[in-house]
Amino acid sequence: MPTLYSRWISDWEYKLATRDNNRVVRRFEWGLDWLGMPPANGNSSRALGEFARGVLADSDHFFAFEQPRDYRLDAGELTFTSPIQTPYAENNVVCAAFFPARRDTGRAVLVLPQWNADEQSHLALCRLLNRFGITALRMSLAYHGRRMPPELERADYHVSSNLGRTIHASRQSVIDTRACLDWLQQQGYSRLGILGTSLGSCIAFIAAAHDRRISTGVFNHVSMYFSDVIWTGLSTEHIRKGLVGEVTQDQLRDYWSVISPAAYLDRLRGRDLKSLLIWARHDSTFLPEYSRQVLEYFRSRELPHEVFTLPCGHYTTGQFPFNILDGMVMCRYLNRNL
Repeated sequence: MPTLYSRWISDWEYKLATRDNNRVVRRFEWGLDWLGMPPANGNSSRALGEFARGVLADSDHFFAFEQPRDYRLDAGELTFTSPIQTPYAENNVVCAAFFPARRDTGRAVLVLPQWNADEQSHLALCRLLNRFGITALRMSLAYHGRRMPPELERADYHVSSNLGRTIHASRQSVIDTRACLDWLQQQGYSRLGILGTSLGSCIAFIAAAHDRRISTGVFNHVSMYFSDVIWTGLSTEHIRKGLVGEVTQDQLRDYWSVISPAAYLDRLRGRDLKSLLIWARHDSTFLPEYSRQVLEYFRSRELPHEVFTLPCGHYTTGQFPFNILDGMVMCRYLNRNL
């Protein structure tokens, strides 16, 4: 039975989640063209399923890239050309805010914010990391901030009912993440960590699974499957409306397995990747049942990890006092383990 506290959090969560009135229900598209595939002539479901199985058989190739040659740091902002090109010029330029610690300790953390984060999001967290003597580089995900095409008000091209484009966008964000790690390594940082929140957590999981340079990860809000969050989450109800009647939740889990942590967590076995898994007890976007699946996976495989449970929801994580609690827990963990 819901308690007074849980009802209060739920009401607050709903109010925060529904304050935006610019969510657009877009039509369903298979998006095979985004994956370099020809029209499937009525067999798009089978074609996308075969594509996913091919990626999972050789994900190293899927997330491989040619290192950018045009890194530029100007007034604290790093920019470079994304190794993955799209039809949108704005999105093809990666931008990341650089926060060097005053004293060089060789430690740096790549920070990946949540879906629809603006360019100010997580900057305070980067400054807090600096206070712990840790350099931070905060990257804008694909189609976010200045990478957003002018026709958009939200980062709809990263997560939408266009299945292929969503895969392409997540792949781009993972590869851009690894290109940022290349730059940090070039600057002499030898102890590299990653911190991802919500969508950024999913990207961080996949990057960490494919890049052994990452020795410490903080995954702020966790779920095994990308599709489960989209299908059941409060913040993605408008996307689900574009999917219902075209695909089922199980089918979507199969198609989007290539951008789900579940597909790659086995790659962490035998590695000394220290992980902090954060979940929220009253989360209406990353439902607790899906977060617990991640916790159980790490526990049963005896992967090095710690767990922290936030006494709030998804949106309320960004509100006082939960944002302070979350930030301090993450920074202290990185300070101890990186």
